Amino acid sequence: MPAHVLILGGTAEARRLAADLAARPGLRVTTSLAGRVARPAALPGEVRTGGFGGPEGLADWLRVHDVDALVDATHPFAESITANAARAARVAGVPAVVLRRPGWRPGPGDRWHDVPSLAGAAVVLPGLGRRVFLSTGRLGLAAFAHLPDLHFVVRSVDPPEPPMPPDTDVILARGPFTVADETRLLRAHRIDVLVTKDSGGEATAAKLTAARDLGLPVVVVRRPALPAGVTAVPDVAGVLRWLDAGAG
Repeated sequence: MPAHVLILGGTAEARRLAADLAARPGLRVTTSLAGRVARPAALPGEVRTGGFGGPEGLADWLRVHDVDALVDATHPFAESITANAARAARVAGVPAVVLRRPGWRPGPGDRWHDVPSLAGAAVVLPGLGRRVFLSTGRLGLAAFAHLPDLHFVVRSVDPPEPPMPPDTDVILARGPFTVADETRLLRAHRIDVLVTKDSGGEATAAKLTAARDLGLPVVVVRRPALPAGVTAVPDVAGVLRWLDAGAG
C-alpha cells in the first residue's frame, strides 16, 4: 500500500475512500477539495482546499509532498480537473486512477431526452415544459439565462450567482433526498420537466424515480469522456484493489 495517497474529492465516493484509507495504519491520506462548497462536511485524514495552479502546479505538489498514488474521485463533470490530474500524474511519474461511478440508463416508463451539454438542454426545454426543476447544481445557470418565458426551480447547497434565468426560485438544501422528498418538491412547484446531469450512482437518483412515477420528461446532460489512456474504476472497492495491487 502506498505511503501517501492524494484524493481529489468532492463526492460521496471520495469520502468513503478517505475513511477506508485513513483507518489503515501507516498510511497518509490527503483529500483535496476545490473549495466550491462554503462549509463542506468533515473528512477523515488531511484536507486541503483550493486549486493547485493547473497541471504543472499539481505535479509540483505531488513531488514536494511525496505522493505515491493519485485518486481522481471528483464529480463526473469536473472535466478540466480530471484532464489536469491525468497530465500532472504523467509529468510527476505518479500512478493515478479515476474513480467514476457508472452513468444512469433509462428504464421502462422513463421519458429521457439526452443532450451533450447544458446549452443543448436549453435548446430542447421550451418544447418540453414551462416549469423546470433545474437539478444541475449552482454552476452553469448562465446557459439558461436567455429563457425568460420559463420558470426555473434551482436547488443547491450554496446560493447560486448570476447570471441565471430571470424567473428562478432557489432552494438551499443538502442531500441525500428520498423519492418521497423529490415527489413532494415536483408536485409543490408544479414541475413539468426535469433537467439533470448524468452524475450516476444512487445518491441523487431519487429525482429520476420521482419523475418517472409522475410521468415527467427528463433532460439528461451526458457526461464528458475521460481523457485517453487513463485507468478508471467504477467504485471504492476498485480503487482499493488498484492500490493493493501496487497502484497500477
